[in-house]
Amino acid sequence: MIIPIASDHAGFKAKTITKKILEKLGHTPVDFGTHTDDSVDYPDFAVEVSERVNSGEHEIGILLCGSGQGVCMTANKYPKVRAALVYSKEVAKMTKLHNNANIICLPGRELEDRTEELEAIIEAWIGTEFEGGRHNRRIEKIESLTTNSSEE
Repeated sequence: MIIPIASDHAGFKAKTITKKILEKLGHTPVDFGTHTDDSVDYPDFAVEVSERVNSGEHEIGILLCGSGQGVCMTANKYPKVRAALVYSKEVAKMTKLHNNANIICLPGRELEDRTEELEAIIEAWIGTEFEGGRHNRRIEKIESLTTNSSEE
């Protein structure tokens, strides 16, 4: 699967590791920057992945910044994006199982020196299927918030 990925400077090191993990798992990461650890503004890079997932060009995406929060806030401005801040394997699994998150946002500063944990998070998220059922109703309610407001 082709997976768009992006980070700011604070997530750059963890993004580099994440790309290797994705390749090891048989996926193709497409890196939308940043390409150095020089200071940049995270929204500039989060939109690159978010727009592609929102449009349906890519099924899922990965974003990183220092805390994961900034890229998550940015990504969730898009109506078809369900971005989740993920910091453990268990949270990664649940965000897919119950929320069908299509972008995960990772705290680069927390995970850049914990490669095994980072790999476990990515494997759990990609390897978990959405449960559907009662969770469909909840996702429809979330999606209706942006659908209804954009039609007014």
